[in-house]
Amino acid sequence: MDSPKLPIHLQITQDPHDRSGHLRADDGWVEKTWADQSTRVLVVAGNRVEPAAGARVRWRTPADSPDGIRVLLGDTHEGARFAVLTGREEAGETWRDLRGLFSAMLADTTEASFLMHAIGLAEWHRATRFCSRCGGRLQPRAAGHELACAEGHVIFPRTDPAVIMLVTSGEPGSDEERCLLGNHTRWPAPNFSTLAGFVEPGESLEDAVRREVAEEVGVRVGQVDYFGNQPWPLPASLMLGFFARAASTEIIVDEDEIREARWFTRAELAAVAESGEIKLPSGISISRSLVEEWYGGELPGSW
Repeated sequence: MDSPKLPIHLQITQDPHDRSGHLRADDGWVEKTWADQSTRVLVVAGNRVEPAAGARVRWRTPADSPDGIRVLLGDTHEGARFAVLTGREEAGETWRDLRGLFSAMLADTTEASFLMHAIGLAEWHRATRFCSRCGGRLQPRAAGHELACAEGHVIFPRTDPAVIMLVTSGEPGSDEERCLLGNHTRWPAPNFSTLAGFVEPGESLEDAVRREVAEEVGVRVGQVDYFGNQPWPLPASLMLGFFARAASTEIIVDEDEIREARWFTRAELAAVAESGEIKLPSGISISRSLVEEWYGGELPGSW
């Protein structure tokens, strides 16, 4: 019997790379390994990387890599893997951001792990230039995983928890059960997704789900059940997925973040996805996993 297919957001987490954190502060090992012929380097220009043939990304030799912030991603039996972080101007016309690399990430899940790591650090370095305590300029250390100022203050990469939820209403599993999807004001009209938002200080994850849904679409939520999580380094989030049961169904969009929100039965969702009336999140998104887990199978179309 075939094993059940994993949700798409889990498919890319099956082969995490060895991050070799204990080697980051060993400057001698880092320099020696950088010079090794087996070492390969992923160049990240802004938040874009260079594609290669066969749904892959290009890994260079150290000698063929530009100057930039050198980041140790980890060690493998084939050699060490680094990233070099450069400015956006280094990117060519064909270079892609994370959303344009879904096929590469699904084709090679270890490569997906490297990509998430590298792009997450690139976003952190881009946004973190000065010490939050003294205002001094920061310099990288620990193979790019720490930043320190002249006063000795050390800054570590941060990850912001965000909740992402599929709200449902009606008898679970029945033909009349509905899910709630919204169109963000920043997106084209056909693009619909689950609701999401950042967790506030002193707030539980479940309360963050209830607050965000109430704020964005005016729906009250009761029961909240954990589904799974996914790193999303744009810029520095950990997406925590939930199913949420609606205690009310009237929609009042905030018109600030959400332009439109609609309830869909499974049959209605399949019909609008097939016709292209709405487009669902693509590729590796946990949002897609939430929707298809509730629907009970794969759905057509994506954005």
